[in-house]
Amino acid sequence: MRAGRLMRVAFGCVALALFTVTIARAAEPIEIFDAHLHYNWEPKPYYQPDEVLALFRKHRITGILATSRPNTGTHALMDAKAEGLWVVPFIRPYRVRPDIQTWFNDPVIFNLVQDEFKRGYYRGIGEFHLHGKSAENEWVKKTVDFAVANNLYLHAHSDDEAIEILMRHNPKAQVIWAHTGFGLSTDRVAAMLTKYPKLWGELSYRSGIVDGSGKLTAEWRGLFEKYPDRFLLGSDTWVPERWASYGEIMASYRAWLTQLPPKIAAQIANGNAKALFASPGVTKN
Repeated sequence: MRAGRLMRVAFGCVALALFTVTIARAAEPIEIFDAHLHYNWEPKPYYQPDEVLALFRKHRITGILATSRPNTGTHALMDAKAEGLWVVPFIRPYRVRPDIQTWFNDPVIFNLVQDEFKRGYYRGIGEFHLHGKSAENEWVKKTVDFAVANNLYLHAHSDDEAIEILMRHNPKAQVIWAHTGFGLSTDRVAAMLTKYPKLWGELSYRSGIVDGSGKLTAEWRGLFEKYPDRFLLGSDTWVPERWASYGEIMASYRAWLTQLPPKIAAQIANGNAKALFASPGVTKN
């Protein structure tokens, strides 16, 4: 009898412990892979690497698509080797801010991309700015072809016309569309995703996802339900103010993610990025 009571007590303790762990995990915010992050070193970084890593830990960021201007900042994040953080580095085709306006006409930048690639750990090129017919350029085509030849993603801050041209340069191109067209209509976004299976939308600065009360709009709910594997989240920390509001940015994502079915929310928050980058050559710190 005594042994039976002890066994029941033991089982009860185990059940209580499991229940407590389950509740604790449920209370944790959903993990996020930040698929649009800049750690710019031109000018000098506003936050030091240890401060940046602390922000990631605080806000449960478990992966980042890391870029910087110049690429020195990305090198620093790769060297940091923070436990529990997956760093996926992209080559940024900029040395200084004015390169934003001229990189696509500059053979020196194409050489920069090739030289950086020799480091052996990059998974993509970008984020780069490219609009309209500026994409119809021999150096852009060379960059697209280089990306395809080396299984690299392109991270394009572009309008839909430039995205179409990138895809025409090489139908095998894999493009992450920074900001998913900003205010482009959801019908046009859907048409682009349907036409190009290797196009993914990154959602920083994207307008229209929620209404004035913070509720997911019907149009965006429909997009997420139809294309659950085609969206990524990002902070776009291009200026110090974005770093200062990092927690608010992630909280705003989590607010509308909770309005989606858990499986879709998890895909957008982290699962799609993991699926894209989980292949040989990816660096997990």
